[in-house]
Amino acid sequence: MGSIHCSRQYPDHFHKLYFLKIMERILLITLSFLIILTSCENLIVKPAELNLNVEDFEAAWARVNNIYPYLELKKINWDSIYNVYKPRAEQSKGDEIYMVLIELLGELKDMHIHVKTEGGELIQTYQSPRWLRDKNAYDPVVVSNYFDKELRITGEGNIEYGILPGDIGYIYIGSFNVEHMQNPFNEALDFVKNTDALILDVRHNNGGLTQHAESVVSRYITTQLERPLYYQGGELIQPTPLEPAGSFQYIKPTVVLINGVCVSAGDYFPELMKQVSTVTVVGDTTAGASAASSIQLPAQYELPSGKKIVVGTSDLRRYDGRPWEWIGIEPDILVEQTKEDLDNGKDKQLEFAVNMLID
Repeated sequence: MGSIHCSRQYPDHFHKLYFLKIMERILLITLSFLIILTSCENLIVKPAELNLNVEDFEAAWARVNNIYPYLELKKINWDSIYNVYKPRAEQSKGDEIYMVLIELLGELKDMHIHVKTEGGELIQTYQSPRWLRDKNAYDPVVVSNYFDKELRITGEGNIEYGILPGDIGYIYIGSFNVEHMQNPFNEALDFVKNTDALILDVRHNNGGLTQHAESVVSRYITTQLERPLYYQGGELIQPTPLEPAGSFQYIKPTVVLINGVCVSAGDYFPELMKQVSTVTVVGDTTAGASAASSIQLPAQYELPSGKKIVVGTSDLRRYDGRPWEWIGIEPDILVEQTKEDLDNGKDKQLEFAVNMLID
């Protein structure tokens, strides 16, 4: 008897359904695996970010310890400050380190020191008492009311100029940080060159490059002017004298207006102008921020995580040999001004300058 082969027969459509079921299961398994991959992307595709908060703190503290020029002057115990902030850095998570750095560097009480965000914004760590006092003690709208004609504007809006009643020229400089500032200033000075006297207003000048400030001073001197000494990396530097420049020198009586919101090069400028015999500095003491930097010792410093801090490395000095850090530059004639004066439509400092030059 021959062997019997038993075989169950299925219709064709059944085979197709079975095949589709198998493919559906394969697809579901594949999709599930992809979902798992997606949900764990940070674990599988990307390595977990390293927390470099402690390393950033250590680097910021060391940068100040190694390069900042005023620890001794300000009697700051930087070692004890390390002990206060190190635990905070260790406990910080993510961007909490920004606040640790801001407060750490704020202990230096220096208006030149900033923390730079990833977006490039500079966060100031300190504002001087004089800056806070005078931040609302100047108003360009009130100034404009003293003119018969609208002020002219140049230099990317940084310079305003015109002529006051009594044939007194007026030039306002808002910053020494604007590129190519010299030509717009020369334009303004040309406009007022035939006036009987001049007011140079640098109130609320936020600083900038010292060479821009010097380019303005060079229009008022007829002989060499010695620049004040400064220290770079602990080494005393004697800069070369400043030379007269420009197509003419303005040698008529000039008043420079200053206040507590004049910072950095805004401090430096009136200190230079006080050495000019035709110039009187009027207003209130500047903010006092003299830590600068150079190409050799830049202020900006990158931390291990890529975050950046800005810490001055140079010690700029007044002519009396003292740094203007904290103490600022005093006016020749003190004229205080408040927000209340401006609210009443009066710019007492400008009025004093006008009356002084007319008399």
